[in-house]
Formats: sequence, structure tokens, C-alpha cells
Amino acid sequence: MHVTANLNPVPVPVSSPEGIRAGPGTPRRANLARVLRTVCTADAPPSRADVAAATGMTRATAARLADDLVAGGLLDEVEATPSGRRGRPATPLAPGSRVVALGLQADAGLLAGRVLDLRGRVVSERVEPGDLRGSDPAATLARLGALAAGLLGGLPDGTRVAGAGLALPGIVDGATGVLLRAPNLGWSDVRPADLLAPRLPGGLDAVPGNEADLAARTVAETAPGRPGPHRDFVYLSGQIGIGGATVLDGRVMCGSSGWAGEMGHVCVDPDGPACRCGSTGCLEQYAGRDALLAAAGLPRGTAPGELARRAAGGDPAAAAAVAGAARALGVALAGVLNVLDVPVVVLGGHLGELAGLLRPALEEHLGRRVLSARWRRPRVEAAPGAPAAGATGAALRALADVVDDPARWLGAH
Repeated sequence: MHVTANLNPVPVPVSSPEGIRAGPGTPRRANLARVLRTVCTADAPPSRADVAAATGMTRATAARLADDLVAGGLLDEVEATPSGRRGRPATPLAPGSRVVALGLQADAGLLAGRVLDLRGRVVSERVEPGDLRGSDPAATLARLGALAAGLLGGLPDGTRVAGAGLALPGIVDGATGVLLRAPNLGWSDVRPADLLAPRLPGGLDAVPGNEADLAARTVAETAPGRPGPHRDFVYLSGQIGIGGATVLDGRVMCGSSGWAGEMGHVCVDPDGPACRCGSTGCLEQYAGRDALLAAAGLPRGTAPGELARRAAGGDPAAAAAVAGAARALGVALAGVLNVLDVPVVVLGGHLGELAGLLRPALEEHLGRRVLSARWRRPRVEAAPGAPAAGATGAALRALADVVDDPARWLGAH
């Protein structure tokens, strides 16, 4: 099995058919991106003529650019669906199935890895639940590196890995790649790339990012280049703690230093219980997974589905725990929605699993507390998809670099 890591993107311009060097900002470079994005966002695999019509290019130009993308593996020619029309059917195009990215996640309750292709399909994945609070960063990331190496080692021959990302539940310095603080893991001042690098194929660097920011990407973008159902929403990621992200016009709002969205540490009650972050009365002390289980009288590690079953069955402690979580979520989120004017709240992780129970009371709280609710009542939804959404988002982020500038990746061909 041979896997090409990182696709060897090069800053050298790609030669155009006319012999002109197509450097950054040239029409050819921009048009390659337009063609690839058009195919990625199409509801059904388009032909070269369809791409020309959608982009306003001539058929010859669109066909030439599509041919280059096919030759580079960024587009695939797929089987045509019979149309009933006379003549030879046009060959449809789809995002390349041989170009993939690796998404990793290290959280207080799990390690995960997921490989996605340019069509947004899961090629391989592995999720390992476990209690990683207070774990040693080097040992934990070595385990994650071994998990990643196993996933990459099992990919088909000819697969090309465009990049990798790492979702972490804390504050990440994007400029330096340092995890400054992850309260629930108990980690501070960790450079994950240094600890993962020995386990990953040469040249592959797992770029770290905030877990909730990356998980929110799976709602904003259902596949590389394909917008999701909501352009503006607040995302809450429920693990042992609670992470958060705000998405405006399809983009995660990161803040001036990339640290925005820490909704789990919004204060719900200044006199409330102490939080691992050093404050008191934080939202995750009421709606985090451990907090909910403790309030329901259930042991740590109980599946959220069991809590939901008991609450729905009328267990008083479980029902009170869910009601308390809904109230705390309503207080915290009402402040966010009043400030940011966002119409939808998406619940992920254990909060998504409990969304059916949380939604009625949470929407009632938001209806009373959000000033604009009289004209547009906030909606609460459960996030779709598999566990460890941060790993999926990390892979989507890496693949977005290919969609945004395919000319860089064609340089290897």
C-alpha cells in the first residue's frame, strides 16, 4: 500500500496551456478553483458543459480546466446516468475520491481519527472512548498518533493525503500551534505537532484547532465546498465539558486571537460550583456530561441515552437534571443570542443526544429571554452525524485548502 502524504503542495506556479506561468492571483488559478468548487457544490455530478454554464466560461476553457483537475486526481469522471436522450451522454464529474484528509480529536472522553475524501465521505475512522482527564499529553498524543498511523496505513494504494488537523478542547494559539490551556484535559502549554510528528508520515502536520470550532464546521459545511443548511447559528459541543462556536455567514467567528466561543465557561450563577477553569457557576457545571449524570444520581461514564431513558420514564432525579441543564443553557444562550442576533442553536455531543428532552424547555427559556423572540423565535436542533465531530471538522478544514486553491496541489503532477 502506498499513500502520498500532504500531496506535496508547491508554491511554484502551474504552467498554463498557453505557456504562461499561472502564479497566485492569475485568472487560471482562480478558474481552477471555480471549476472544482462548482463540482463540489453541485446537487448531481455535472458535465463539463454544465460547469461551463454555471461558471460563465466557454466550453473549451471549462473542459480544459476540468481535464487538468481530473489528471491531478482532484476530480473523477463517473458513470453517466441514462437520460433517455439520443446521442452519447456527457461524462459527469465528481470530486476526487483518491484525495483525502485526516482529522484527529483528543478530548477528555475520547480519542478519534477520521479520514474523509473530497466528496465528504468517511473513508476510515476509529473512535476510542476513555477518561483522559489529567492524562499525560505525550502518552495520550502518542496513542493518538498510533491510531492515525493505523488509519493511514489501511488506505488503498494511490490515496493522496492532502493534510491533517487536530481538534482539542481548549484555547489554541493558531500562530504557534500551542495548546495554551485545556481545563478538562488538564493540559497547558503543549505543542501537539511535536508529539504527533514521529507517528505521522513524513511531511504531514496535524494542525491544531479548537474542537467546538471544528465541530461547528460540520454543520456549516456538509462536504468540502458544500454549504450546510444554516449560515448563521450557535453550536454547542457537549463532551465531559461544553465547547461552543458561533457561525456567521457560514464561517466560524474566531475572535481577535482565535479564542471566541467558550460558552461552556459563561457564568450562569456567580455563586455556583467551582469550575476547572478557575471560575464559578460556569454553564458546564450544570449542562456538562459529568454534571448532568451527577445531578441525576448516575455514575460517571453512564451513556447519555440511559439518562434520557430515565428522564423520559419519569425518574425524578433524571428529569430534574435535564430541567436544570435546560435552564442553565437558556440563561447562557439567551445572552449570546441577544448580543449576536443568531436564529438557530445546534446541540452536538451528549447535548445532541438529549436534544429531544432539552428542546421544549430550552426553547421556552429562549422565547422569554431573547428580546427579538416575538418576531423570530430561536430554534434548537440536534447536530447530525457521527460522534467526535471535531475530527470530521479537522479533515474538512484541511480539504478546504484544496478546494480554495487547487493549483497548488496540481504542482505535484
